[in-house]
Amino acid sequence: MDCIRFYSFYYKQMTHSKNKGKRGELEVVELLEKYGFSARRGQQFKGTPDSPDIIHNMEGFHIEVKKVEAFHLHHALEQAIEDKAENETPLVFYKKNRKPWIVVLEAEDFLSLMQDLYE
Repeated sequence: MDCIRFYSFYYKQMTHSKNKGKRGELEVVELLEKYGFSARRGQQFKGTPDSPDIIHNMEGFHIEVKKVEAFHLHHALEQAIEDKAENETPLVFYKKNRKPWIVVLEAEDFLSLMQDLYE
């Protein structure tokens, strides 16, 4: 009986986590659309450049979405780096409950974007 309770609890936790991730991705899609970008959820089974969290029209960027309370910044950024295509800049959209969305990227990527903007 204890084994059954454990698996039931584990399954509920995993389902809750997946649903929260899905809600986060839909929120990011809505946010991008609010600013005029085209976006939709990607296929969620591979973790490769051809199955990103968000499919969008911001050429050159890979988006990883994390809607969690315990955020592991470097782990999330490493995942985005691993999943991105060769010429993409990895972005991590992060949100904690009742807080605004935050975008994380490596400093060199940010400075390169700023350099392109001011040239």
